[in-house]
Amino acid sequence: MLASVRVLLVDDDEHIREVTQLSLEATMGWEVVPVSSGPEALNQLASDRFSVILLDVQMPGMDGPTTFGKIREIPSAVNVPVLLLTAKTQRSDLITYEKAGVDGTIQKPFDPMTLGSQMAEMLGWPE
Repeated sequence: MLASVRVLLVDDDEHIREVTQLSLEATMGWEVVPVSSGPEALNQLASDRFSVILLDVQMPGMDGPTTFGKIREIPSAVNVPVLLLTAKTQRSDLITYEKAGVDGTIQKPFDPMTLGSQMAEMLGWPE
């Protein structure tokens, strides 16, 4: 299991943030910093470093794809892996996300007990 992994969790749904944070902290020992919007994520990235960003696709205001584009404009975050968290996982959606350059897509609803290992596998990290 990887130690000292820091996850920036971006999701407008408070329940999903809570479940995801508890899941990753309990099963993987990762530190999770939850924020509720794209602008909050960008503010956090301006002053902090993360190992991975877990980003919701459908959010009010600045959606996930827009937030992802802006993340890639931040020099310190340009190489941070981004995994999308979404219910929109039709083949055409997945192709769009892949072409945009995201590192992986996790389908909602997800299994809280296996979320961390699913993320690690997508990123090629040892568990």
